[in-house]
Amino acid sequence: MEETQRQKKIGGILQQDLAEVLQKAATDGGLRGVIISVSKVNVTTDLSIAKAYLSIFPNKDAKKLLDGIRSNTPLIRHELAQRTKHQLRRMPNLEFFIDDSLEYIDGIEKSLKGEDNPIKNKDLLDKRKKS
Repeated sequence: MEETQRQKKIGGILQQDLAEVLQKAATDGGLRGVIISVSKVNVTTDLSIAKAYLSIFPNKDAKKLLDGIRSNTPLIRHELAQRTKHQLRRMPNLEFFIDDSLEYIDGIEKSLKGEDNPIKNKDLLDKRKKS
């Protein structure tokens, strides 16, 4: 289903403010060299839930950071509500997910370049069948 203009506008507002809040929290928390970006925010049609897709670099810390972000969701939601109080009446509930689209694109590029060619490397073919 196509997003309405209202959903897109709210998603854009939340995406910008959420990126600022998360990056500030990361640097204040002593995480130097960690970049957190919000690649997309989808808002449901009733504007009650916002699904935020995060890209975290370096990727090895992504799962641990996502767990920390999820555990601090009420604080993040409160901070966003303070920032958007003149634009939104109600703050949607937040759900966070890892955006793995860059890894997916990188995998496709490697396959096209021949680095991960399953015909030449039979072990890759077995790995793909198992997953």
